[in-house]
Amino acid sequence: MKLSMPRFDQAPVLVVGDVMLDRYWHGGTSRISPEAPVPVVKVDQIEDRPGGAANVALNIAALGAPAALVGVTGQDEAADSLTNSLQAAGVRSIFQRIAHQPTIVKLRVMSRHQQLLRIDFEEPFATDPLSLGAEVDGLLEGVKVLVLSDYGKGALKNHQSLIQAARGKGIPVLADPKGKDFSIYRGASLITPNLSEFETIVGRCADEAELVAKGLKLLEELDLGALLVTRGEHGMTLLRIGHPALHLPARAREVFDVTGAGDTVISTLAAAIAAGEDLPHAVALANLAAGIVVGKLGTAAISAPELRRAIQREEGSERGVLGLEQLLLAIDDARAHNEKIVFTNGCFDILHAGHVTYLEQARAQGDRLIVAINDDASVSRLKGPGRPINSVDRRMAVLAGLGAVDWVISFPEDTPENLLRQVKPDVLVKGGDYGIDQVVGADIVKAYGGTVKVLGLVENSSTTAIVEKIRKH
Repeated sequence: MKLSMPRFDQAPVLVVGDVMLDRYWHGGTSRISPEAPVPVVKVDQIEDRPGGAANVALNIAALGAPAALVGVTGQDEAADSLTNSLQAAGVRSIFQRIAHQPTIVKLRVMSRHQQLLRIDFEEPFATDPLSLGAEVDGLLEGVKVLVLSDYGKGALKNHQSLIQAARGKGIPVLADPKGKDFSIYRGASLITPNLSEFETIVGRCADEAELVAKGLKLLEELDLGALLVTRGEHGMTLLRIGHPALHLPARAREVFDVTGAGDTVISTLAAAIAAGEDLPHAVALANLAAGIVVGKLGTAAISAPELRRAIQREEGSERGVLGLEQLLLAIDDARAHNEKIVFTNGCFDILHAGHVTYLEQARAQGDRLIVAINDDASVSRLKGPGRPINSVDRRMAVLAGLGAVDWVISFPEDTPENLLRQVKPDVLVKGGDYGIDQVVGADIVKAYGGTVKVLGLVENSSTTAIVEKIRKH
């Protein structure tokens, strides 16, 4: 299955469910308490992150999709913290604030990237499901997917009215289920239980064949569109009536913390489906996103640049020959990862040792190296008749094969000035004996605060000399 990055910016998603605040107390620990055999943590940092349904909405927004959130909180400082965090991320949040009842807070005490203790502050919400339903009904217009993020905390007591309201408008409903009764999700387009939650409903599955059989039976019983069982290190299994089971392997390189992985899965699914992707493709993207998030500490959101880079790595297209639009996206992703962009240009007609050494030195000036080469017509204008020896496609292919080169692009003009204005590299590098002010494009790069460097060339290495030597023989 070939993966590609969806257009999330036109994919509005509404999330309804149990909102909570994940609070982290970070600090060092170097001694045991004299009062009890427990470590003493000297707290030096307090961090708040949206959790539960709020984390789902945050993940959707981080992918670039418009996200709205409906939930229930207390009338307290924790609710204010949630509102501020979500607003900063671009999430439209509509909270029913209930006085004299705490917002659900999960406090984790951390030291040296390890969780020492978790303390939960929560009371069941006695919300009126009709009022929550009224909030949702007015938000469904224009929404492309509805997500029910159910943690069993009481915000969702009217599953069927929400599902039917969405289905009446042709809006797919995705549910992250909890509890021992999945009948409350009857008619949903997709539910995403983990293996433990799934087996709580259908019983233990001895193997994949039994998992598939019991899953298909559950689909029929509950009139579900699809069932996605997340299976930890065994990946995911997507089941649909009339389709073969789709088993996807886990993508995690290293599992650091599984907190919020389920939120990442359903948020990526929702955004991808809202963007028009078919279900298998959306599931593959969600699987890739889950592999990223378990390598992070605590509840974390996956950004669009992170997902795009993972797709590029998966498809083997993280490096190589790119068009301008692809290059600009790749540069945005690199900058989102705080990588320095280096740019150099030339004809590179016959690649020789001098070129290779120069490109390795250029790459050492930053994290990503762009090599821009003159197309065939401009090489002929610059070098004269009979040049280039190698066509632009062949020259780009050879350059893309070098370990020092990240991206290769061609340009039709005699100079790369137009390209420099769009790419805006952090460092412009050129090889030769001339001064920095003589480098073509130096004024452009300096104008926005970039750096220009001149690197020496390897002696006795010249494409022109090589061509003349071949012609004489």
